[in-house]
Amino acid sequence: MVNPLQVGITGGIGSGKSLVCKIFNTLGVPSYDADSRAKIVMTTDGILVEAIKKEFGVLSYDATGTLNRQHLATTVFNQPDKLKRLNELVHPRVALDYERWVQSQATVKYVLKEAALLFESGSDQTLNKIIVVTAPETLRVQRILQRDPHRSIEQTKAIIRNQMAEAEKIKRADYVITNDETQLLIPQVLNLHYQFIV
Repeated sequence: MVNPLQVGITGGIGSGKSLVCKIFNTLGVPSYDADSRAKIVMTTDGILVEAIKKEFGVLSYDATGTLNRQHLATTVFNQPDKLKRLNELVHPRVALDYERWVQSQATVKYVLKEAALLFESGSDQTLNKIIVVTAPETLRVQRILQRDPHRSIEQTKAIIRNQMAEAEKIKRADYVITNDETQLLIPQVLNLHYQFIV
């Protein structure tokens, strides 16, 4: 069985990764949203659930087995070593989930793996090509505040600071899609789509 071409898609929070993925989806390209899948894997993967409880305490889950996001967030977010440890537990289990998903996509030319921490998690190493979606920081902050009204400007900027610098992502990318509201997205996506289906 031949695996399809695996294309990673990443970018800072608010850059428009999900929107770009939706455009690819309308062209019939399947995408794996690593961040959404991670949330599922964190409650359905018994090995990971046990590891999180052991590392961060039984309060990490409530009585129904639902992840206690508030507990985890307060435990890890201002402590880089604890956040790093959580990522070390989660990323390998999500990688396994992704591998199973790719094997189920054997009939398509290429698939997308969308992940905010694509480079940070090392999962770029297992992909054939990488797309980075970029947008100016001021525009990204504006989008995040509109999308997530519960976040403050300070929180939003802290998230951006905790992510890899955009210039570094661009340096590592094979392709860049600019989502700054001055360039049309669809032609940029189509251009890449035609390269990937050859």
